Amino acid sequence: MQSPESALTRPTRLDPRGLLQLLKPITWFPPMWAFGCGVVSSGMSPAQMPWAIVAGVILAGPMVCGASQIVNDWFDRHVDAINEPERPIPSGRVPGRIGLYYAIIWSLLCLLLAATLGAVVFWATVLGLVLAWAYSAPPARLKLNGWWGNAAVGFSYEGLAWVTGAAVMLGGAMPANEILILAVLYSLGAHGIMTLNDFKAIEGDLQLGVRSIPAQLGPDRAARLACVVMLVPQVVVVLLLLSWDKGGFAAAIGVGMLLQLWAMRRLLTDPKGLAPWYNGTGVTLYVLGMLVAAFAVRGLPGVGA
Repeated sequence: MQSPESALTRPTRLDPRGLLQLLKPITWFPPMWAFGCGVVSSGMSPAQMPWAIVAGVILAGPMVCGASQIVNDWFDRHVDAINEPERPIPSGRVPGRIGLYYAIIWSLLCLLLAATLGAVVFWATVLGLVLAWAYSAPPARLKLNGWWGNAAVGFSYEGLAWVTGAAVMLGGAMPANEILILAVLYSLGAHGIMTLNDFKAIEGDLQLGVRSIPAQLGPDRAARLACVVMLVPQVVVVLLLLSWDKGGFAAAIGVGMLLQLWAMRRLLTDPKGLAPWYNGTGVTLYVLGMLVAAFAVRGLPGVGA
C-alpha cells in the first residue's frame, strides 16, 4: 500500500491552475480592505500616489495574504490528503516539494515589492510573513491554538495591512499614533471574527486535536467571547473619537454597534448554525466601522503631511 507521504510526493505533472488555487483569492479581501482604510486614514489624497496604492493593494492581498495561504496548504498537506484530497498539493496537481518552493519564492517576492515602498512597509511585511509562517509551520504552528492563531491572523490581516496602507501614502514613513492605535484596536476585534470562522470546523478540530476556541470552550461560550472581543475595541474607538472631537463619526460607529448587538442576540440563539449568517451581517458592520474610523482620524492635527 502506498503511504500518505509517497502519495503526496508522487511525480505528476504541474497544473498551473493549482498554483493559482493555492493563493486562494477569496481570502484577499480583508487585508485589502484594511489597506484601503490605512490609505484613507493617512489624510493624503489617493491621486497623489496612484501607482503606490496599486502596488500596496497587490502586496496586501495577492502577495502577503497569498503567501500565507500557500504556506498553510503546504504544512496542512497530510491532513488535506485525508479531508480534502482534491486540494492542489495532495491531488498531485502541485507535485513533490513544489508547494514548499512556491511558498518560499512567493515570500521573497513579497519582500522585494515591499522594499520599494519604504522602510515601514518593508518591516511590516517582514512581520506579516513571520506570523504567516509561524501560524502554519512547526515548531510554532500557532493555528493549533485558537488564542495565538487568531491573534496572528487578526494582526496580519487587519493591523499590519492598515499600517501598510497609511505608510505607503506617507512615502514609507511611520504613521501617526492615532492611526497605529486604531489599527491595533481593530486587530484585537478581528480575533473574535476569527473565532466565528472556526465554527465551521469544530468536529474536525476536535478529532485532529486542533485547539480552536470553539473546540476549547464549546459553541455557546465561544460565541459569547467572540461578541465581547469584537465589541470592546469598538467601544474604545468610540471613546477615542469623542475625545478627538469627532462626535459625528463616533455616533456612526455607535449605530453600527447597536445593529451588531441585534445581530449578536440572534447569533447566540444558535451560534453554530448562525455563524455564517453573522459573518455576512455583523462582520460587515464591523468592517464598515473601520472605514468610518479611518475617515475620522484623517482630519486630526498631525495626521498626514
